[in-house]
Amino acid sequence: MGETPVRPNETTVPLMPCASVEEMSAFYESLGFEATYKQSRPYVYLALRWSGFQLHFGPAPKGLDPAREESGGCLVMVDAVQPYHEAFAAAMRRVHGKVLSSGVPRITRYRPGASRFTLIDPSGNSIVFIQRDEPEEVEYGGSKKLTGLAKALDNNRILREFKNDEAHAFRALKSAMRRHGADAPVAERAIALCHLVDLATVLGEPTDPWATELRGLELTAGDRQRIEAELAHVPGLQEWLP
Repeated sequence: MGETPVRPNETTVPLMPCASVEEMSAFYESLGFEATYKQSRPYVYLALRWSGFQLHFGPAPKGLDPAREESGGCLVMVDAVQPYHEAFAAAMRRVHGKVLSSGVPRITRYRPGASRFTLIDPSGNSIVFIQRDEPEEVEYGGSKKLTGLAKALDNNRILREFKNDEAHAFRALKSAMRRHGADAPVAERAIALCHLVDLATVLGEPTDPWATELRGLELTAGDRQRIEAELAHVPGLQEWLP
């Protein structure tokens, strides 16, 4: 008899560290996940299911610090990311009265047209939802066709949406404003300042310096239209604009 051939119908299930079965199951179940297996002893194991995919969690290594967000991660490839973000955001509003956008756990903000977002769980794992038709080559570090503050804003998008590094995005945009802000069109300055207010809010930093400068700008109707079109996804935008 011949050997049984390998059949291309595999299923992979990520196994990530779990710092607390109770905390993790409460968080994921609040989002609509179903716990199909749950135990704390003799060892940690948690199995979750939502829609058509599964997440499994095992014992956390000694000294794991969820706040560092270096625990583990997986990619969930989907046809369209927006419905997933909307479902999780709505669940968070029902349970917490708001979308968890800072600290751990949280969900990264979704910009219309974006091809990915990240869900960070209480153990510091990153579950990245990615649209299948996302471009294969992404220009990390800002488009080569842009310069000055426009390039910094593109870099900010990459850092936040693809690298999930809001602290780096905040530092880089502050530096870009010091170097290029005075020479940039007023609409670009306003967009950068809005991002700085948003990042400061997420990171728990003071927003006053950026909000005060933003309120001092003189914006035309065209400027406001551009800003609102680009930043419609940012909560509080209308409150910040002059």
